[in-house]
Amino acid sequence: MLIDTHCHLTSPPLASRVDDVLDAARRAGVTQFIVPGVAPAGWPAIAALAREHSPSVRAAFGIHPLAAAQANPATLALLADYGREACAIGEIGLDYTLPDLPREVQQAALRAQLRVAVEAGLPVMLHCRKAFRDLLAILEEEGVARVGGVMHAFSGSPEVAAACLRLGLFISVAGSVTYPTAVRPVAVARQVPLDRLLLETDAPDMAPEPHRGRTNEPAFLTETARKVAEIKGISIDAVARATTANARRLFGLSPLP
Repeated sequence: MLIDTHCHLTSPPLASRVDDVLDAARRAGVTQFIVPGVAPAGWPAIAALAREHSPSVRAAFGIHPLAAAQANPATLALLADYGREACAIGEIGLDYTLPDLPREVQQAALRAQLRVAVEAGLPVMLHCRKAFRDLLAILEEEGVARVGGVMHAFSGSPEVAAACLRLGLFISVAGSVTYPTAVRPVAVARQVPLDRLLLETDAPDMAPEPHRGRTNEPAFLTETARKVAEIKGISIDAVARATTANARRLFGLSPLP
């Protein structure tokens, strides 16, 4: 049994065939799914999907750095309302590869959403590209340790991973760990203790080998689990048991009936 802790099931092209996607995932042994939001316009569809497929699909809501300018008092109040049916606030964070989005705007959006998460007692799902120094400083200043969270599709170094662990965060491994040229993801998967690892697809992006180049979907999570098992020299069942327990602990998920 595996949990896909980050899959965008309301995004094209998955949204048009979500029932088939979920059925394929369950046949592969992936039984629970967390669907994060990236902008307010997409939150209603995520909420509806989670209600329709409860309890196997759970919702998270957030404003991605790409939409940071939309983090205003009205949308933050709406985020707090949606938080009542969420298992996390996310995906939120910083992305300094986006030259047209001022860093101060991204940082303000991140801080505001962290405060919503802390107030609601919800963990956070964190996106970070080329901004780890600032992200870690803001997380510490805003008290992320009070609610916990996960570094989604972690792309940093083992040293940055260690700093994240010291803040009480989990590290999520995605399909990039399976790529033949992967160096950092493999080193991180080897270093991070099994009780702090999560698995995700980030579907429809980041398809693992041997599906690379195709639309990613939760059924492919088994390839990532298999690679982590190989890296750590343990069975895929051990990886599944540990990462499932970690996801349930962080996000407050109940075992399925």
